[in-house]
Amino acid sequence: MTTHTLRYYERVGLIQPVGRAANGHRRYSLADEAWIEFLHCLRATNMPIRAMQRYAELRELGDSTSLERRKILEDHQAEIASQIVELQRAHKTLEHKILNYRKIEQKTRIGGPRPAGREDDRQLASTL
Repeated sequence: MTTHTLRYYERVGLIQPVGRAANGHRRYSLADEAWIEFLHCLRATNMPIRAMQRYAELRELGDSTSLERRKILEDHQAEIASQIVELQRAHKTLEHKILNYRKIEQKTRIGGPRPAGREDDRQLASTL
């Protein structure tokens, strides 16, 4: 994670200010590093910053907020699952199109170039 991202996370309240060494460098504890890694995971899954901020606020309040924090994560997990289904569908469509292009290319290599006819036009249109 970049220093710019760390500063931004600190500025928007996702991470608490941390102590500094004599040279001014931030000193993160193992707990800080685990929290930052979790935030990185949330961003990698496209959780909005506002949802991350809400989660961070609740985290600061302690265990009494576990139900609400779990709900935030479950809602986000459901969104990710939906995106995975959509991506799998798109991936399957791309595989089908690529296979069609390979078939066309194979026919062209075997039979050599030939003038496009109506059947070829229909086949090509189906690959678009």
